[in-house]
Amino acid sequence: MNLDPINSALSQLRVLRSSVGQVFETLGNGVRVDHGEEGKEQKFLQELQELLNSVNANLKDFESCISGLTPPAAPLNLANSAFLSLETNLERQALYPHLVQSYKWHDKLHEYSTFASTLLQQNSLKRSYYTNTKRRRSLPSSHLATPQMVDNLINSIHYNNMNLNIVHPFMTNAILHITIARVLRAAVILKGLLIEWVTVKGYDESLLEGIDEHWTESRHQVFRKVQDHAHSAMLHFFSPTLPELAIRSFITWFRSYVTLFADPCKKCGKHLHNTLPPTWRDLRTLEPFHEECKQ
Repeated sequence: MNLDPINSALSQLRVLRSSVGQVFETLGNGVRVDHGEEGKEQKFLQELQELLNSVNANLKDFESCISGLTPPAAPLNLANSAFLSLETNLERQALYPHLVQSYKWHDKLHEYSTFASTLLQQNSLKRSYYTNTKRRRSLPSSHLATPQMVDNLINSIHYNNMNLNIVHPFMTNAILHITIARVLRAAVILKGLLIEWVTVKGYDESLLEGIDEHWTESRHQVFRKVQDHAHSAMLHFFSPTLPELAIRSFITWFRSYVTLFADPCKKCGKHLHNTLPPTWRDLRTLEPFHEECKQ
């Protein structure tokens, strides 16, 4: 297909638009200072007449270029999109212009993505011009600890009035069952050497019969409070770089609940407040406090 006539017509159209723009610019400026004082109106009209003659000449050239173009032999095939113009619903009659606009946008997107792909292939994305052969030290992966490492750690912890028993129902994940005297039971879900969840129940509640019981809360409000505090302590002692110290610190803190129903609150000196014993233990001193008195 010969595109020279079309390019010539587009060039003449740009010239015509430029000349028309000059006419409107001259009309907008009106009589200027460079027209002088004598006969300035006549000079302005003469300049405007010359611009209009230029527009007329450019229009004739543009029309001659248009007459040289060959119209398409047949109408363009719009396929099923041609039926959109037959839609009687006023809200759907505007679908065809939006469809044409989306096709244009898609074509531009394809063109720009092609240019971007070419430029990215020509340029290297390396951050520097030299290659570093040193290997970085690998970060500790506490959640990938072997079951043997977890068993050795738990077996090395011994406290009076506390019984620790660890099981591996899911191979990599372990469950640490803690029994503190005849006060409470707890299940600590471990992923490697990281504590993921803590469930606290009363000594008379079942916790070892099924896996589902490790996710259900106690029916007693006091042990639900202790469980909430255990989650706070779990986050406080969390240390991915020193996971063994984190577990030892948490178990030491949790063992302080052996006096849950015996020691009074260190602040108010009372055993009960709102029908509850002091369920909070200080994270450093392990002293008992009511939840309202710990501040």
